[in-house]
Amino acid sequence: MLETLPAASPLKGELTPPGDKSISHRALIFSCLAEGESRVTGLLDSEDVRATENACVALGMTVRRENGILYLTGVGSRGLSAPSAPLDMGNSGTAMRLLAGVLAAQPFESELFGDESLNQRPMTRIVKPLTLMGASIETGQNGTPPLRISGSGSLHGIDYDSPIASAQVKSCVLLAGLYADGQTTVTEPLRSRDHTEQMLPAFGVELVDGCGVSGGSRLTAASVHVPADISSAAFFMVAAAMVPGSDLLLRNIGLNRTRDGIVHVLQSMGADLSIQDQRRQGGEEVGDVRIRYAGRLRGIDVPVEWVPSLIDEVPVILALAAVSEGTTRIRGAAELRVKESDRLDVMARGLETLGVGLKEYADGVDVTGGVVNGGRVDGAGDHRCAMSFAILGQVAGGRVEVEGAANINTSFPSFARDLAAVGGCVNDV
Repeated sequence: MLETLPAASPLKGELTPPGDKSISHRALIFSCLAEGESRVTGLLDSEDVRATENACVALGMTVRRENGILYLTGVGSRGLSAPSAPLDMGNSGTAMRLLAGVLAAQPFESELFGDESLNQRPMTRIVKPLTLMGASIETGQNGTPPLRISGSGSLHGIDYDSPIASAQVKSCVLLAGLYADGQTTVTEPLRSRDHTEQMLPAFGVELVDGCGVSGGSRLTAASVHVPADISSAAFFMVAAAMVPGSDLLLRNIGLNRTRDGIVHVLQSMGADLSIQDQRRQGGEEVGDVRIRYAGRLRGIDVPVEWVPSLIDEVPVILALAAVSEGTTRIRGAAELRVKESDRLDVMARGLETLGVGLKEYADGVDVTGGVVNGGRVDGAGDHRCAMSFAILGQVAGGRVEVEGAANINTSFPSFARDLAAVGGCVNDV
């Protein structure tokens, strides 16, 4: 459980959040499929990423660590070994869905499973396109894990019109497409994060038709620098925007344009946020983010087209809305109901417990800012909801206790320590 009290002083200082989780997963998987030795710096050290690394090792990749650098020797696209046991993806939907695309094309059987939360998440969204490509996959009840994959060496390319904007679905199909006959392309109703499209060329794969690959494309070893995760930085951006007198500099933040919605939301709400030393590293936009307290922010209607670029930040945006002037409205976020928890419901129930006025919808929430009370809330085992409540606790009217916070280790193990280091009041009890 996390225990928070209102911050006794402004939040001050500099912080480099941990490496980007989405990019870390891809760096490991692509290195596993590549020929030769890849070099990766900045990889996130968390439970989710370790699950991906363990799976890649089980499939044949070798790992060497020296002075904080990972040297990953891949086996090539056709050199994967049949795992000796089912692959445990822990809490990581990204790992499960991306690896399913790879394993669907292998000449051996495999099985992917996860923890209690992951085993309740929908997998039909990837099973459908993979089946259209010729794969054979069995799911558990209601289309959930475990996934039992009977590998196929004869996938065929498809033009897949995805009904949802999901980088996991898109990446799964593209990875399977590397093994398929012909070309495979993916279109989406709105643009989702594009780390796969950014990273594939670094590994020698040429994209076709905007978001597509040619079957038979081979990956070659690459050097990858993983920037700090904007989804982790978002908690500190919001904290500085909430706590009077705060001034934080967040370094080396990934600013991919399909991920920077939180920046636009904060600026639209009136935050004093600036980007410094913006640069490009390893195909990704990177910069330092400075955010200073600028008074009470104002509620906004978040444009629905921004939602895919801030889907992981919605919980902390709702926390910020609770202390902003007026009402903040979010729609088009139904995807949050099938994340590690039903994030819309978890945040709504927790905010209500703390005395916040809101109205919940199938695909969003309206939150009216006001006084936030102390109390005990349930993060429901969801790392992003638990951290959002802890951030809100920095400006609540009393002690906020956050149950169900253990899964913070899946993405941000140093969260409580880092928040305390810049002046926040939080204890892991």
